[in-house]
Amino acid sequence: MIENKLQNVNIYQFQQDLLNWYDTNKRDLPWREDQDPYKIWVSEIMLQQTKVDTVIPYFHRFITKFPTLHDLAEADQQDVLKVWEGLGYYSRARNLQNAVKEVVAAYGGEVPHTPKDLGSLKGVGPYTKGAILSIAYNQPEPAVDGNVMRVLARVLKIEDDIAKPSAKKQFENYVRELISQDDPSSFNQGIMELGALICTPKTPMCMFCPVQQHCKAFAEGIEEELPIKSKAKKQKKVPYAALLIKNEKNQYVIEKRSDNGLLASLWQFPMVPIDEIGFDHLENWVHSEYGVKITLGSKAGNLKHVFSHLIWQLEIYQAKTIQNQLYDQRLKFVDKEGLELYPFPVSHQKMMKFI
Repeated sequence: MIENKLQNVNIYQFQQDLLNWYDTNKRDLPWREDQDPYKIWVSEIMLQQTKVDTVIPYFHRFITKFPTLHDLAEADQQDVLKVWEGLGYYSRARNLQNAVKEVVAAYGGEVPHTPKDLGSLKGVGPYTKGAILSIAYNQPEPAVDGNVMRVLARVLKIEDDIAKPSAKKQFENYVRELISQDDPSSFNQGIMELGALICTPKTPMCMFCPVQQHCKAFAEGIEEELPIKSKAKKQKKVPYAALLIKNEKNQYVIEKRSDNGLLASLWQFPMVPIDEIGFDHLENWVHSEYGVKITLGSKAGNLKHVFSHLIWQLEIYQAKTIQNQLYDQRLKFVDKEGLELYPFPVSHQKMMKFI
C-alpha cells in the first residue's frame, strides 16, 4: 500500500523542495530560537488544539514564570494553572507538570531522547514524542498532526478517512519513508508549516506551493476534495444556573472543581444543573449540596461556552447569603480583588464582568 502511494514520487527532490522553502519562509516563532527540548515540549503541548497566534503570548509568560524544567517541576499546581488560564484543555498543563517531575526524578532532569522513554511520560503521545525527538534531537521520527495529514493526503492522493483511529499510524508510515535523514527537524517543521500557511483546509494556495510538482491531487484538480474527514458527533447542550453568591462582607463564594475530569482543579462560581434540579428547587439544592443558605436575586446575563464534546448554556444569577463561614471544603469566600489570584476557566472569567 505504502509502496503504491509512493510510486513515481521523487523523494529526494520532494525533501529538497520542502526544505528550501522552509528555510526561506519559516515563521519567526519563540520556540524556534534554539533546540531546547524543554521549550519545544512546552510549545508542542500548548499548540495542541490551539492556534499559533494564541499560543505565543502564553508561551512567553510560561517560560518567563518557569524558565527551566526544574522550575516547572517544583511549582505549585495552582500557579501552573493560573499561567495556563484561558488556554483551555487544562489536563495538558497538569500532565506536562507531572511528566516534568518524572523527568527530574528518573532522568536527572534531562528530557529523554529515546522513543521508549519519552513515550512513557504522562501526556506524551506519538505526535509530541515525534516532535521532540525530531525537532530537538534531530532524529528521523514522524510527527503527524492535522497539517501533516492534510498535506500528504493531497500530495499522495490518499482517499481514506483521516478521522479514523488507524489513519495516524498510516500517515506515520508515509512520513518514515519521506523524511529527510539529514535534517528531520526542518523536514517535520517544514511540512507542518506548509500545512499551516499554504496547504490550508480551504482554498489551498497551490500556485505558491513548493511541492506542487509532486502533488497528485493538484495534478487531478481535486485538492479541495482532500483530505476526506468524517464529521464529529454533535455536541451535547447542558444548561446550568451559575451563581454569583455574595455575603454581607462583599465576598463571593467560589468552588474548586474536582481534581479529576473536565477543568480539573480550576475554580468556578457554583453551578446548578437546571435540567436535573429544576429552577424552583435551586435555593434548596444549594443549601443541600453546599451547606449555604442563599436568596436568589436577579438574572445578570447569559453565556455560552463550547467544548469539543459539549456546550455549556449558562444563565448567571446574583444571589445573597448572610453566612460568613463555609463548611464545605470545596468552597471559599473571596473578595472581588482576590478573584484574580485563582485560576478560572474562560467561561467563569467572563462572569466576572457581572460582579
